[in-house]
Amino acid sequence: MIPLPSDGSVSIAGRSPRLDVEAVEAVVTLPTFKRPEQVLETLASLGGQKTGRRFAVIVMENEAEAREGAKAVLPLFERGEIPGMVIIAHQRGNCSAYNAGWQTAILHFPNFRHLLVIDDDEIADPRWLERMCTAAEALGADIVGGPQVPVFADPAHAKWAGHPVFAPPYMETGRVPALYSSGNLLVGRNVLVGMGPPFLDLRFNFMGGGDSDFLSRSAQRGFVLGWCAEGQVRETVPARRVEADWIRARSLRNGVISTLVEKKKRAGTPLAGAKVLAKSLALLAAAPLRGLIRLARTGSPAIAIYPVHVALGRVMAEFGYANEQYRQPEKN
Repeated sequence: MIPLPSDGSVSIAGRSPRLDVEAVEAVVTLPTFKRPEQVLETLASLGGQKTGRRFAVIVMENEAEAREGAKAVLPLFERGEIPGMVIIAHQRGNCSAYNAGWQTAILHFPNFRHLLVIDDDEIADPRWLERMCTAAEALGADIVGGPQVPVFADPAHAKWAGHPVFAPPYMETGRVPALYSSGNLLVGRNVLVGMGPPFLDLRFNFMGGGDSDFLSRSAQRGFVLGWCAEGQVRETVPARRVEADWIRARSLRNGVISTLVEKKKRAGTPLAGAKVLAKSLALLAAAPLRGLIRLARTGSPAIAIYPVHVALGRVMAEFGYANEQYRQPEKN
């Protein structure tokens, strides 16, 4: 059994009455931070799931002072409208929130098979949970990712949907070699038990990438990865996220994360650091040509420059650059 941290970093704010924890087959974990209205919309979409599976929801409040999200959702749990629990992850950072929710699931729901993850700026398709679980079982996959379909606050921004920052990495359901995001994810209980806590590396708490690192390490351990194209969630994209400086910062950050994850993957092998750097320099040298090919294919300068920014981010990581976009969430 994986215990909750004994340092007081996680506490239970409330739970639904008469919760049959032993009957729960799937647990949905939902981190929230200063989005009380949006997390209610996410919960409403979970309450409308069309599935015969018994599932519970764990909301992880990561703003331990005002607790606006917890206060907004607690009545739904206490009235029994949503089965599950609301916890407080007292240590700031998205990795801390995920770790708290995943450990709570292991501790309180002894028989669940699948753990799912959705963010508080996302709305689940009515058959999301069923499709993700079915895909995991049909593919024999231990971890399954799904598309986060961008819904832009300004409809005029829909043209950004094809940018690599927003576009899904795969278009068809099946086994895949790699996954990168926890924004729409299913993780088998066997993975959590096998990997053990802390699941996400806290060094990624404010930069992001803890999920990508976890998924990379899980694949390295032999767990099978899959993709469910039908298991969609819709992600709200505010106007801020299509501004040039945000896109550039996110692209550079993706490059930084790529270097850090690869260094961890190669740790302990001969000349690991030199090989990562050589790969980063090779990608930087090839980036202009790759950009021109993308420009010819899409006609979008923003899409064309993406491989250049990613390659720059990979090299900048060698000099300690880390863009902690989540440190100031109001700007993210």
